[in-house]
Amino acid sequence: MSAAEVTTPVAAPPPERRLIRLLGPAFVAAIAYVDPGNVAANLSAGAGYQYLLVWVLVAANATAVIVQYLSAKLGVVTGRTLPELLGDRLPRAGRLAFWAQAELVAAATDLAEVIGGAVALQILFGIPLLPGGVVIGAVSVAILALQSASKQRTFEAVVIALLAVITVGFVAGVVVSPVDWGRAAEGLVPRFADSGSVLLAASMLGATVMPHAIYLHSALARDRHGVTADPVRIRRLLTATRVDVVLALLIAGSVNIAMLLLAASSLSGVDGTSTIEGAHAAIGSALGPVIATVFGVGLLASGLASTSVGAYAGATIMAGLLHVSIPLLVRRVVTLIPALVILGLGVDPTLALVLSQVALSLGIPFVLVPLVVLTGRRSVLGEFTNALPLRVAAVVVTVLIVVLNITLLVLTVTG
Repeated sequence: MSAAEVTTPVAAPPPERRLIRLLGPAFVAAIAYVDPGNVAANLSAGAGYQYLLVWVLVAANATAVIVQYLSAKLGVVTGRTLPELLGDRLPRAGRLAFWAQAELVAAATDLAEVIGGAVALQILFGIPLLPGGVVIGAVSVAILALQSASKQRTFEAVVIALLAVITVGFVAGVVVSPVDWGRAAEGLVPRFADSGSVLLAASMLGATVMPHAIYLHSALARDRHGVTADPVRIRRLLTATRVDVVLALLIAGSVNIAMLLLAASSLSGVDGTSTIEGAHAAIGSALGPVIATVFGVGLLASGLASTSVGAYAGATIMAGLLHVSIPLLVRRVVTLIPALVILGLGVDPTLALVLSQVALSLGIPFVLVPLVVLTGRRSVLGEFTNALPLRVAAVVVTVLIVVLNITLLVLTVTG
């Protein structure tokens, strides 16, 4: 089916004269790249291996630019989300199986986001983890109430404001920490130290190239820009999308690298930094209470924003693959339960965060392969089918990620 043949109830808004007014969807998707799971993975990598894995974040962010652009492009050109296109092409059994793995990925995402927000409340205000998780869930419901066709820009504005708080919270420490920039540059050379560094690399990859954000971006672009068959407008939207994705992920990537550099320079060799709470205490000891508080505020903003965006992604996945539409607020309440159970059982929150990111890494191939296939088909994108260089880059990225995941599985099985 060509882009011109696709029909949807989302109407195309009038063309904007200024490019800046078309920006926004990628900044919402970028929240997934600075969620609490990223904090746990990046702090663990920096504290445990110092600057060794800087290259993982740089490579993962470059990968994210490619895949997020492809997802948004799919939504702009076809007027359909990636889950919808998959749901149309898979048999019933295939749809159910694909939805099951996607739902597990979404659950792992939600787990990380709620736990991270609860940890932030405990750090800042001494609120126990379980009540803190309930508070995070309640506030995220309020944020989600802004998400509708008529309030899309308002929702984007709130999420972008939270992204600004996250950026300040996680970058502030690097400004005053004694970063060894020479060793940081050496960290750009790809290498591992041991199986533990491979596990962390997979966790960092899962936290950076997040499957639910790939499913979601096609919906964000479609919902923001509407549907059009006008090639001129589509080209303008794709130009805006490229700018949107690069700017948003440049910010998110910088924040991730700043977290690793902060841990490498201030937390390496310090006892207790294997947990976010311990890292926060160590930051306070090394850099002062103001920086520690700013870090905690950034973590709280990260949890609030990412859990709202995660619920949006989960609803998009369910609607596209099961053809079932569940209100965002209802889904938010239901998916909050597993995270609250984990908090209630007293599981180490940082360990749960890192393992959730490994689960996300294992789910990446299931979304990348169909994305690359669909955006490479003329029957789907028509004249906007990926050019050869982009197709090659997408295939290379997918193969590398699959190889890393297989390596992770082998190391996990063999110990």
